[in-house]
Amino acid sequence: MSTMSLIYIVEDDKNIQEIESYALSGAGYEVKCFDEGESFLKTVECVLPNLVILDIMLPGDDGLTILKKLRSKNETKDLPIMMVTAKSTEIDKVKGLDQGADDYITKPFGVMELMSRVKALLRRVKTDEPEDVLCYRNISLDQDRRLCLVDGEKVDLTFKEYELLKLFLNNTGIVLTRDSIMASVWGYDFTGETRTVDMHIKTLRKKLGDAGAMIVTIRNVGYKLE
Repeated sequence: MSTMSLIYIVEDDKNIQEIESYALSGAGYEVKCFDEGESFLKTVECVLPNLVILDIMLPGDDGLTILKKLRSKNETKDLPIMMVTAKSTEIDKVKGLDQGADDYITKPFGVMELMSRVKALLRRVKTDEPEDVLCYRNISLDQDRRLCLVDGEKVDLTFKEYELLKLFLNNTGIVLTRDSIMASVWGYDFTGETRTVDMHIKTLRKKLGDAGAMIVTIRNVGYKLE
């Protein structure tokens, strides 16, 4: 049985920090809280958590700036991050997802919603997948080692690009709508803004080189691997 997950909360509102901390500790998670980004980033360098709950509005660096810093470093580029914000506008949600957040929750939120999101996110990023390799033509995905190879050459993918490619390899020849891709890779339905999907497909194609041409755009619908 694995040890309990360590969760870092970065939140400057003491009341909300306490509610989150109390709920998560009560559910058996190990929790550490931070009021701002600087001490949080220093701690992450020493001890990597299993999940970060990151508020957008913070003193000093805001949450999106901290998110950018984490995603730019090798050690933390795949760290599961849930953004928390008081802003519920679509554009903030898109910004957070575009910059690599794994999930998003808007204040005010209920404890039950927070708990179910945390559990779902931790489940989703567990890398103890079956030891198998997905292959299609010259692309192969070693799920045990989370490794992508094209013509035997290693291709470095971000967490989201890897999940996208895995989805295509599991559904070769099938047209996937943007909404279904969003739901599968980002974990929930997120309609109205599909540029997040388009942007990630673009970078994935680029990294795959000539093999990227196999990911075909189906006009007004979505994409398929053929």
